[in-house]
Amino acid sequence: MSSWTRWHGPAMSRIWGFCWLVAGLWRAALACPMACKCNASRIWCSDPSPGIMAFPRLEPNSADPENITEIYIANQKRLEIINEDDVDAYVGLKNLTIVDSGLKFVAHKAFLKNNNLQHINFTRNKLTSLSRKHFRHLDLAELILVGNPFTCSCDIMWIKTLQDTKSSPTSQDLYCLNESSKNVPLANLQIPNCGLPSANLAAPNLTVEEGKSITLSCSVAGDPAPNMYWDVGNLVSKHLNETNHTQGSLRISNISSDDSGKQISCVAENIVGEDQDSVNLTVHFAPTITFLESPTSDHHWCIPFTVKGNPKPALQWFYNGAILNESKYICTKIHVTNHTEYHGCLQLDNPTHMNNGDYTLMAKNEYGKDEKQISAHFMGWPGIDDGANPNYPDVLYDDYGTAANDIGDTTNRTSGSPPTDVADKAGREHLSVYAVVVIASVVGFCLLVMLFLLKLARHSKFGMKGFVLFHKIPLDG
Repeated sequence: MSSWTRWHGPAMSRIWGFCWLVAGLWRAALACPMACKCNASRIWCSDPSPGIMAFPRLEPNSADPENITEIYIANQKRLEIINEDDVDAYVGLKNLTIVDSGLKFVAHKAFLKNNNLQHINFTRNKLTSLSRKHFRHLDLAELILVGNPFTCSCDIMWIKTLQDTKSSPTSQDLYCLNESSKNVPLANLQIPNCGLPSANLAAPNLTVEEGKSITLSCSVAGDPAPNMYWDVGNLVSKHLNETNHTQGSLRISNISSDDSGKQISCVAENIVGEDQDSVNLTVHFAPTITFLESPTSDHHWCIPFTVKGNPKPALQWFYNGAILNESKYICTKIHVTNHTEYHGCLQLDNPTHMNNGDYTLMAKNEYGKDEKQISAHFMGWPGIDDGANPNYPDVLYDDYGTAANDIGDTTNRTSGSPPTDVADKAGREHLSVYAVVVIASVVGFCLLVMLFLLKLARHSKFGMKGFVLFHKIPLDG
């Protein structure tokens, strides 16, 4: 028994745990490339001997590469290329440093999947050219390129443009080698026929009705000749574009209200940089009440709603068919506005049973209207309804109107009247109630009379019997 406890007790559990930990560290060590060190979030390769010849990759059985946020490489003279798929797996990468190494070429799509990259340092490598296509999709906070033997050409003019336009607390002293192998400061570099392109969109403002179609046109210019494309973002409406070298058109058909506020851009791009001209699409459409719910209680009672429409719809509430006159005790509140969508409440302060009933919301603008109804039950009628039945006869509301409570009289009875069938139903129900009361009273009275007569009859019989017995007694005996 002691032997079993020794090999299967808590001590053995700790031993097995330690073994698994060692095995895990051993596997992680095997997953890390040779000549590099790794932990859960960082890879660094700085030992020149034996060094690395390719960009470091973790083995398939390693920890998830998306957890790596920093890669640091230094003194690796044999590392010359970053291929298109070398950095794919490191989708969480934020900082990439390759310094004092032999880097000569970076593939155009090397960082296509590394959208989190913020800092890149390629100091003192062997780069002679570098395309802006590597970084155009990234929102870089820092790109350091000092100490590379760039060749003076239009291919690196984008770096000069970036230096001129990007505000940075520390400027880089960048140089390039001209045809005479002399260092030319990049800030002074002038290349003929090498400049930023331009784009011109025909419609600066665009307002259209839902369901209609429109066509946009754009022209581009520049040297080197730019490529042109349309950036429509996540446009829902069906669209088709036609472009050539300097002109393009975009047709949007059956425009959806969901595209109101979307930005459409015409972009011109060459090796120096890009330019774009944009327009915001405004779509007008009839209101729609997309959400209307039963009242909820928080600090106040709230009948929540969501309305879409452009231009902004006018809102009107009705209570049991009559216009609801709003006041400081009952009023409409818009809490959130999302371009053409409005989220709000009909707010009620301390409503009572007199405010139970049907509430109708109407939203209206110049393109149409929509309305929805909800039944509200705030509390039961005192002494009649315990609140368990939220459908207690609403017809009573039409007889009594709005109670003289904190909310006050909030309905305009002159602008509307209850439907005829509701009024008839109310009359029938009231007559039924009165008939029941009268019948019950008559039956009760009859019962009382019958009880009185029966009691009187009993007393009369006892009296007669006593009188007969009294006369049967002989007078002389």
